[in-house]
Amino acid sequence: MALEKATLINTTSGDRISVQFNPEEYTLHRENTFAQSAVFGLSAPLLQFAHGNMQTIEIELLIDTYEAHQGSSAQSDVRAVVRKVTDLMNIDPTTHAPPVVLFTWGSLSFTCVLASAQQKYIMFRPDGVPVRAKVTVTLNEYTNADQESKEVKRETADYTKLYIAAQGETLSGIAGRVYDNPATWRPIAIRNGVDETRTIAAGTALLIPHLPFVDPETGEVMR
Repeated sequence: MALEKATLINTTSGDRISVQFNPEEYTLHRENTFAQSAVFGLSAPLLQFAHGNMQTIEIELLIDTYEAHQGSSAQSDVRAVVRKVTDLMNIDPTTHAPPVVLFTWGSLSFTCVLASAQQKYIMFRPDGVPVRAKVTVTLNEYTNADQESKEVKRETADYTKLYIAAQGETLSGIAGRVYDNPATWRPIAIRNGVDETRTIAAGTALLIPHLPFVDPETGEVMR
C-alpha cells in the first residue's frame, strides 16, 4: 500500500500542495504562560495562569521534480512548486490576511498558518536548474474565538464559598473554621462589606473568598 503523502491545503482557495517524499519527522511545541506575583515573606512568587500559547509544528518537506520526470526532457524547475508553498505566506486580497492552511499527513490534521519557510536546493539539472529542494516550515496553530468556545467548555473561575453563620459566631471564629487561622478574618469582612468584627447575626449568609485574597482598595495580598 502506498504511503499517504503529506499535503498542504489552502482553505481559502482549496488548492492542494503534496510533497513527493514524506517527512522523516516533525516537532510539536506547546507552552503556557503564567504570571508571577512576588509576595513579601514568601519563598517563591505566586503563580497565576495567564494564557495558553499556540502550538507549533516544525517540519522539513522534501519537494522533487526530478523523480517525477526521470527519463524525460521535461524535468521541471522545482522552484515553481516551492513557490506554491511560500505563497501561503502572502496576503489574500479577499481576507486581507495569509490563508488558513490545513496540513495533513496520515492521522495528523493540523489547522494552521505558515509562519516561516526556509528553502534549500540540493539537486540540479546540468544547466543549473534546481529539481529537488528541502523546505523547512514552521506551522502555527490557528484558532479563533468561535472554535475556542466550542472546543473548551469553561466554567466560571470562582472559588468563593457560601457560609451560613450560626448563633454567636464571629468573623475570627469563622476564619478559624474555613481557613484554619482566626487571624485571616479580614478577607471575609472585605468581601461581605461587614464592619462589625465581633458577633454575626445567626443565619447571615457570608461569601468566603479563596485565599490568597487581594484587597481591591489597597492591593494587599492576604493569606
